[in-house]
This record gives sequence, structure tokens and C-alpha cells, in this order.
Amino acid sequence: MSPAIDDPQARVDLTTTGVKSPEAARDRSAPPGVVGDDVAVMLLVNLEPRQALWGFSRLVRGTGALRGNPGLRFAKVLGSGKDAGFGVRPSLTHHGLFTVFEGEAAADAFIAGSDTLRGYRQRAAEACVVKLRAYSCRGSWDGQPIRLSAIAPTEGPIVALTRASILPHKALEFWRQAPPAQVSLESAQGCSLAAGLGEAPLLRQATFSLWDSVAAMDAYARQGAHQQAIRNSARGHYFSESMFVRFVPLSIRGRWKGRSFD
Repeated sequence: MSPAIDDPQARVDLTTTGVKSPEAARDRSAPPGVVGDDVAVMLLVNLEPRQALWGFSRLVRGTGALRGNPGLRFAKVLGSGKDAGFGVRPSLTHHGLFTVFEGEAAADAFIAGSDTLRGYRQRAAEACVVKLRAYSCRGSWDGQPIRLSAIAPTEGPIVALTRASILPHKALEFWRQAPPAQVSLESAQGCSLAAGLGEAPLLRQATFSLWDSVAAMDAYARQGAHQQAIRNSARGHYFSESMFVRFVPLSIRGRWKGRSFD
């Protein structure tokens, strides 16, 4: 599991539809907030079982292999729970790679020509690459926010990324409350894709999910086990750092949990 998929108090939403150009993002008349030209790329991969040791070596090495990619501003190499889920039992083959680039050209070059992505794809049973622009962000990841480069859509799919560093003395309490919210996300109406990710077992967790619409995600975030998880998080003060981001997906390519996104 990871932090709640949405925090009703954690919104820096922009107000009109569409994706902003880099020029508009730098314009002084742009909507308020942290605004730049960040383009994120998320890789979700399920390696062939015989490649499990190779995948583990990527986790140990961390972001070292990514150095030198032009325009790279931020990167995290991530593991996952069993079957790419949200529990404490780790997966031997499911992994994630989250990167943020300065501009779409740099992101496209990474997707098309990165040795790192090529290495994952060559060893994968399934792999999916999602290119994204953020329209809402609160909080940070290792002190880094995702700068806004899109404006909130009125229709079409959105992506949510949440992550948190769980306080060690709160970890047991947090994980005792995790299962109901985990089950509800994976079966939520309007959720097309969901993955539980993490930098470190138990303490540094993330959730990545694709929704058919803003309305579908909002409906999930405000009911049932998930709403209770939000309340528990607010009362329990579980996190030393957290981040809640909503994105407009620019492209989704590949296959994940049997579903093709090409």
C-alpha cells in the first residue's frame, strides 16, 4: 500500500482545459503555482522470471545508470508488491522507473533511445510506458516538487501518483490499516491501471493509477475504505514527507496486467 490516492486538502489545480505550451508555462499571466515545463515518464515492467536477479541489480544500482540522459531532472528506480499490488510482500519481477525531464523533447528522446529503457524492455514479459504532464501537485519527493505544465482537463483520462515516506514508529499502525484501501483501488470503477511501487520496503511507498476521468477518481477518493484511509492518515500523522500529483497522460504505450494500451 501507499498513501491515499488523493488528499482533498492537497490540490493546486489549474482552471482551464488543455496542455500548456512551454511558452505559456513561463508567462507571468499563467495560473498561480509551481509552473515549468516538466514532462514525466513512468515505466511499469514485469520482467521474465529468469531476469529477476537482473531486476534486483537495477534496484541496488539506483539511478546511476540514468546519468547522462539530457534534460533529466529527477529519477527513481522502484520495486513493487506481489503481482504489482500494494501489500508488504515484495514482487521479484515487477518494477517501476519514474523520471522527470525538462521538456517533452528530452522525454521523447529518453523513451526512444535510452539504454535503460531498452534493457528493461528486452527482459520484460510486459512493459508499459506512460508520458505525462502534471496539472496538480502538492508536496515533494526528496524535496523536489513536480512543476505544473498542464491545465486541468474537463474530460478524458487522468493519472494519479501518490508517494510518502512513512515514519518508522508509525509503520506498523499504517500497514494494519492498508488492506481495505488496497482492495478497493484495484477494483474501483473507472480505474484502468494501478500499481503499488516503493523505493524501500515498508517505509517509502507510492501508488500510480490511470483513471477514465476526473469524476471517476473523485468518486473513488471520497467513499468507502479510501475515504477512511484519508481520515486515518490525517489523524495518524504517518508521513515525514508526501506528494500527491495529478497528470494529463500524453501517451500510453505497451501492455500491463494483460491489457494493451497501444
